[in-house]
Amino acid sequence: MDIKKTYSISELAKEFDVTTRSVRFYEDQGLLHPTRRGQTRIFSSKDRVRLKLILRGKRMGFSLSETKELFDLWDETLSGNEKQLLLMLNTLANKRAQLEQQKNDIAQAEMEMDTAEARCREALADLQKKKREQTKIQKAQIKEEPQPVEQK
Repeated sequence: MDIKKTYSISELAKEFDVTTRSVRFYEDQGLLHPTRRGQTRIFSSKDRVRLKLILRGKRMGFSLSETKELFDLWDETLSGNEKQLLLMLNTLANKRAQLEQQKNDIAQAEMEMDTAEARCREALADLQKKKREQTKIQKAQIKEEPQPVEQK
């Protein structure tokens, strides 16, 4: 890990594969707190860790307001507290329940799709079979028709 204590907005954006606009948005939302040197934002190691946690939280389904709430609770003390940890555990349990429901919904949708696909394949096979039978009947009828005899 880099021991560097400060980062530019472009360095963080590049490291975490996000746009500088995203980093500024997180700052506007109160999630990051860079210092300024003129117009230049100077991000600390703490901001870097927070950006990493913001992005991890997004992947886990946390809203930015949920992430901010956890950050605010953590900031109440230097090392976090019981309230923050209990909230985090509760939030994780809720996210896990949401994911389980989504998995169940996806499994149900897949079963419905499998059923619909099977019905479509069966209907298509029946239709193609009838078409082949109809073609055979037509060919047989053509063979049975008397051919006109040419007269000389």
